[in-house]
Amino acid sequence: MAKTLDRMLVNICSNDLAKSRDFYVALFDFKVDYDSDWFVHLISEKNKFELGLIQRKHEIVPNNAQGSAAGFYLTFVVDDLDEIYKLAESREIKIIDPPKDMFYGQRRLLLQDPNGVTLDVSAPLAEF
Repeated sequence: MAKTLDRMLVNICSNDLAKSRDFYVALFDFKVDYDSDWFVHLISEKNKFELGLIQRKHEIVPNNAQGSAAGFYLTFVVDDLDEIYKLAESREIKIIDPPKDMFYGQRRLLLQDPNGVTLDVSAPLAEF
């Protein structure tokens, strides 16, 4: 039988912790819980989500995780996708694909974070 999961933390390797921290705090409801020269811990107080940002070449980062992000993307479900889109435009954040309504009942925006990670920012469509 599987053990109960107490928490899950995604760590994103970064070359610029301050830029990465500011990106996630500006776009989403993350607050800085811990901030150092090698690691930043962000939490979403509303939902208890956690996100770690860690210096890419820090000694505790596994060697095979120090390269560029590939083979995954993060999805953030938000209330107001168009607000995130306007904020991304005003901050000159890389927009991979502007907002569009998807066949599965969500409106989706694809962004790229400062570390090359693809973000799928989605909001449920009202008619679904």
